[in-house]
Amino acid sequence: MPFHLGKVKPGLFARQEFCYVVDIQHNHETGLETAMNEITDFLKMRRSVVIRNMNNSAVPASDVDAIIDCGLRVPDHGALGPWRIVMISEPGAGYLGTQILAPEFKQAHPEATDAMLAFEAGRFTRTGLVLAVISSPVGHARIPAWEMHLSAGAVCQNLLTAALSLGYGAQWVTEWYADNDRLLAELGGNPATDRFAGFIYVGHKNEEPQPRRRPQKSDVFHIYTPPGQT
Repeated sequence: MPFHLGKVKPGLFARQEFCYVVDIQHNHETGLETAMNEITDFLKMRRSVVIRNMNNSAVPASDVDAIIDCGLRVPDHGALGPWRIVMISEPGAGYLGTQILAPEFKQAHPEATDAMLAFEAGRFTRTGLVLAVISSPVGHARIPAWEMHLSAGAVCQNLLTAALSLGYGAQWVTEWYADNDRLLAELGGNPATDRFAGFIYVGHKNEEPQPRRRPQKSDVFHIYTPPGQT
């Protein structure tokens, strides 16, 4: 039986318990092709929404659950789960801003103005929620830490894509606080071994994003040809 994508709020996919939701109907081949075409079309047009074009209206818990579920469906050699996802929203967002971000920024930049410090204090309050992804590699005889860090990056991408597919704005950023050990420790990471893979800001869009320049396929993709063959 095929997948039939129903309509949801401004998002692409229909059922919020999964990354995309589908109603099972008749005619498997036609329905599956339609679903896959919609998914690939979405990925070809995927566009992040910058933080300034989102607002901090609350994101329903059901949508948060769907986004997190999608974030977990990533390549993970050895099924180690070498990452952690921490959701930041109020009141935690304001606390982290005033107690960690603003003081840490002030320490690194003594010349910071009151306006700059106020901005840092409100960083995590700009959107409905922020998902901090911590890459937390574990010791393994055969699986290198590099693969685990790549897996954490895949978590970030899935969270981002899932949020966008549900119609939200979303942006994956790092910025200066991704290298801040105090914030990392506060969110449960170990500064000796862990690091932030990124912060996924998720919120309702104030406006639709504009197209942006992308690499030319011919500049970044080629088909390998063995020496002496054309």
